[in-house]
Amino acid sequence: MLNYFKIFSRTCGFKPHQNSLAQCFRALSSSSSKYSQGAPVTPVPEITEKYPHLKTHKDIYDFSLENPSEFWGEIAKSYLQWMEPFHTVSNCDLPNGKISWFEGGKLNASVNCVDRHMRSIPDQTALIWERDEPGTEQRITYRQLYDQVGRLASALLQHGVRRGDRVAIYMPTSPAAAVAMLACARIGAVHSVVFAGFSAQALASRVLDAGAETIITSDQAVRGGKVIELKRIVDDAVRECPSVKRVFVATRTGAEVPRSGIDIPMEEAMEAAPAECEPAAMDAEDFLYMLYTSGSTGKPKGLVHSVAGYLLYCMFTQKQVFDLRPGDVFGCVADIGWITGHSHVVYGPLATGGTAIMFESTPVYPDPGRYWEMVQRLRPTHFYGAPTALRLLLKHGDSWVTKYDRSSLRVLGCVGEPLNHEAWQWYNDVVGDKRCSVIDTWWQTETGGVCLAPRPSAEGAEIRPGMPMRPMYGIEPVLLDEKNNEISGEDVMGALCLKRPWPGMARTIYGSHQRYVETYLKPMPGYYFTGDGAHRHPGGYYQITGRMDDVINVTGHRLGTAEVEDVMDEYEPVAETAVVGFPHELKGEGLYAFIIMKNDVTVTDQEVKDTLKGLIRNNIAGYAVPDHMLIVPGLPKTRSGKIMRRILRKIAANQPDDLGDISTLQDPSIVEQIVQLHRQQVQ
Repeated sequence: MLNYFKIFSRTCGFKPHQNSLAQCFRALSSSSSKYSQGAPVTPVPEITEKYPHLKTHKDIYDFSLENPSEFWGEIAKSYLQWMEPFHTVSNCDLPNGKISWFEGGKLNASVNCVDRHMRSIPDQTALIWERDEPGTEQRITYRQLYDQVGRLASALLQHGVRRGDRVAIYMPTSPAAAVAMLACARIGAVHSVVFAGFSAQALASRVLDAGAETIITSDQAVRGGKVIELKRIVDDAVRECPSVKRVFVATRTGAEVPRSGIDIPMEEAMEAAPAECEPAAMDAEDFLYMLYTSGSTGKPKGLVHSVAGYLLYCMFTQKQVFDLRPGDVFGCVADIGWITGHSHVVYGPLATGGTAIMFESTPVYPDPGRYWEMVQRLRPTHFYGAPTALRLLLKHGDSWVTKYDRSSLRVLGCVGEPLNHEAWQWYNDVVGDKRCSVIDTWWQTETGGVCLAPRPSAEGAEIRPGMPMRPMYGIEPVLLDEKNNEISGEDVMGALCLKRPWPGMARTIYGSHQRYVETYLKPMPGYYFTGDGAHRHPGGYYQITGRMDDVINVTGHRLGTAEVEDVMDEYEPVAETAVVGFPHELKGEGLYAFIIMKNDVTVTDQEVKDTLKGLIRNNIAGYAVPDHMLIVPGLPKTRSGKIMRRILRKIAANQPDDLGDISTLQDPSIVEQIVQLHRQQVQ
């Protein structure tokens, strides 16, 4: 089994750059009061009313750990609408990968997300579709959503889709995609949303792995002013998937696209189907959906989430983490092809009876003010985005933000990777005018919902930059050393693990439960292994130090690349950095830094490099100074904004001819530009 700690930055008792960390923390602590925001915290009346002795946030949190069955049982009875009540709250054996919640209970996700709100608030807007062209948004009420979900569910049944079947959804972020997800949930089919930017090959591999006989897609997609030929991509994928029996094709642009004998025009099928469709009574542990994520072996993992546990945790974190209130408009700009889109564009907001924005475009179309123009026009109370987008927008300057009215915003969220300090401060000071709570969340596809975040918390509790800080109710984070011992105390680092199961965690990897056990439960027996490292600061606040495979060993010193990047990102001319390791003849491993500069920078490349070296030497140590620094026009990123570090590692190691598949990148051409610049530098 892979020894993860061969590539980990620090073990208990070994702190090669403790002083720099402590100095950084003291600097933050000394100025943290200006980042303290006392926004009200959503209470947990379902618990405090039954257990009136629980007065504080700490009381409730401790109760959730000490009495998980009572805690989650009360939340489940209050939050979800059940067809049949559950008899056992939790029946879990974490070391052996048996996770089961709410046994005996029956429910339906679409009923919880649509039907009950259609009865109580039928004319409230459920979804606001922020289409690619600004000012062309569309609004869908709960009444309209109920009609569309019922009709598509009926059409799926009429065309042979049955309970337990896997259905691949390859669509742009749109109400039609949400309807497809909920229609599958209504009849008990398991949806597998594939990001509508993946290649035909990537789509085919996921369809084959899931054994899907049905694909739901659109004629085309439109993003950033560009048309994407979704149907043509699906046709290419289907040629590799002889098991596919039917392809539902929704209309996005109305353009003429290729047709095949298995195509079904989705709108025509819905029009011919009844609006009333009896919801399937699903067991609590039945599969709701599967979602593919990258694996260390290169083969994507189809992670499976259950109906009851996922929906409850998603709904609970939607309320608690973001202080969601009646009438709020939740603006999450994630694509529905990722877990954030599942949990905080579709299931979380709709299950809570809220209004969700579905964002089809890009942060810079038609200009870098797109997000904030949307905020002025749609008046969301919440904005939830990704660090990579924030760093991109920071590069373009403050004027693109300040020209628009953002007074509707109350909460600013962030998800995807650690948010560096400069971007956090810009988000807080410029976007939020220093009056919004900044919620930097940590979670994963595997966790189903937020596990670490500044909220919920005690009333008026501070928020510190650059860290998710506090565990969610029911979540018990621990740090482990290389011998699987828990690391106690504060100002320590280790492998971040979760000590107990929670309702929202993924149940398995589709078709390979043993892989699930070996990936998440065997590396640290008795714990869920997140794969991330973390630093527990004084006060018990957690900061994510990055993936453990982004940690390298330089002359015997173990160093997290995120720490180096954070120092470099503080330098004003720098927009974004990515640091990777490469084999070094003398040091074992060396550091290679790829740097993107802001627009209109007047300093020379050499001045930038010299300044960065000094900052790193002063803030961390001399051994942390990169051996190579390369200023590049961009970084290889997936369409969700994740930096493909394996590509950068190959380039740094002088292996540019062995980069693997780059078709899923947002801009594959950037790779060749980086390769050419690298070759020029090393010659």
